[in-house]
Amino acid sequence: MKLNHKKSLRMATVGLLAIASLNSCTDLSENLYSTLEKDRFYKNKLEVAQAALRPFTHMQAWLAPTGNNGYYYHSELSADQVAWPQKGRHGYDGGDHFRLHYHTWTDTENRMRSGWELMWTGVGFINNAIADIEVLDPTQIGMTAEEIKSTVSQLKVLRAYHYIRLIDLWGNIPISSEMVDQPINPETKSRKEVFDFIKQELETEVPNLPALNGETVGKVNKAAGYAMLSELYLNAQKWSGTAMWDECIAASNKVISGEAGAVAGGPKLATDINTVFSNTNNMHSEGIFQFQFSRKGGFTFDWGGFYMGYDYMKEALGVSYGGWNAFVVIPTAFDAYSAKDLRKKEWFLFGPQYKLGTNTPVLGTEEYAGKPLVFVNSIRRESEGDLTGQGGMEFGEENSGARFNKYKSGRTSDDNYQENDYLIYRLTELYFNKAEAIMRKNGGNANAEAVDLINQSKQRAFAAADWAANRYTVASLTLDELLAERGREFIFEGKRRTDLIRFGKFTSGNWWDHEATNKEHLELFPIPQTQLAINPNLKQNPGYPSGQ
Repeated sequence: MKLNHKKSLRMATVGLLAIASLNSCTDLSENLYSTLEKDRFYKNKLEVAQAALRPFTHMQAWLAPTGNNGYYYHSELSADQVAWPQKGRHGYDGGDHFRLHYHTWTDTENRMRSGWELMWTGVGFINNAIADIEVLDPTQIGMTAEEIKSTVSQLKVLRAYHYIRLIDLWGNIPISSEMVDQPINPETKSRKEVFDFIKQELETEVPNLPALNGETVGKVNKAAGYAMLSELYLNAQKWSGTAMWDECIAASNKVISGEAGAVAGGPKLATDINTVFSNTNNMHSEGIFQFQFSRKGGFTFDWGGFYMGYDYMKEALGVSYGGWNAFVVIPTAFDAYSAKDLRKKEWFLFGPQYKLGTNTPVLGTEEYAGKPLVFVNSIRRESEGDLTGQGGMEFGEENSGARFNKYKSGRTSDDNYQENDYLIYRLTELYFNKAEAIMRKNGGNANAEAVDLINQSKQRAFAAADWAANRYTVASLTLDELLAERGREFIFEGKRRTDLIRFGKFTSGNWWDHEATNKEHLELFPIPQTQLAINPNLKQNPGYPSGQ
């Protein structure tokens, strides 16, 4: 079942790449499907499925940590857990990553423009697919009217998810729900108007989705839709000005209870902290919405560029891929884990690195050329004698910072090598969402239910002997502690910036060498200047040049 679905994903990806190579996709008015001849397509159920899958496979380019400059890059590098510091002669890249870390970005950032284009291209793919598919005669293509309706509902929910991520980054954006060239220059709508559009789309279409089961894993299913609603309601106060805590709890319950479906005897939390990220996580009981990556299917989850060290790490992990030695863990984020927290041991690479199965050290190639490679919890020029300074983004070395090890691809000899799915939503997040909504309804105070929800997750990270000293109580689970535990649990999952903003810490918080800006307008990124020049109906966000 998995491989058949991934075969469809691969075929859809090939079509996507062919289209993308012929279109620069620099504004919403471009005909993103100019190479797709509608009259020669949509001749059978498979072709309809390919058209519906195309925007989903495209979405991984901007959402997953696969080396592109989309949502993930901007969300993680602007928050307090992950950074891309300069390491000697590598990684300055025009100061792009510095400006994200220090919140000094401008409206001329090339990577931000690329992210905007990637995400809006996805909206364009969806709009065109909806317009094409909803007018098809099902009797001519071997489908039922209900199958067509379900496909269109899945596409509309997927479009709503795109808009969730778009208003998260930019807030005030156009609403484009027609063919890409209708209208040619869509106008900016307020964040509240966009929120209301998303809410209506999800509340209307999610009940029409198929339940999560073995057939719908990796597709837009009912559990995924309610997870989207849970997130939307959780952020409603920030995004629309009106709190929706009861609605968040109700949507979360739809998933937690199994009403929206489940796989592998779920929905239930993993009993450990590793299997849900393993290379056998395709049918995991905690999975809700995911990219079904597969090396065997030709659609590999390649986190190497962002998160893998140089090629010498192949010897340490027994893998075939190296990386850019790019993203590292910010020292204060690594310090947030206690010594007894199993996540600190399992989800990071830290300390001396050895060739797999031996006591032979992996050797560095830059500042530590020919010397044992030891990942350290600092970002400073220790090779030049700085062993006590705070360091900074410009002072990194090849071994600076703890490293990502949350997803594990297995060794090249493993039959499931690089078969990991990337989780967009997992059950644990619904537990956290519900607990937070309960606390916010209760004046920021926890009750027994909220404590139990978080403890069910946290308990997995501690040995039985250590649990009593680390479990939460009604008194110890404050909102600040909830934010800290969200950070520890969801590190590397692309959630942190959104959480910091909702908790009021994004522009007011200090971490490592980042000092608070106390500029609220930085909670939104600027509309790229190139887009303002192309579309006269776009308006810049407040606080930026040409904004109000």
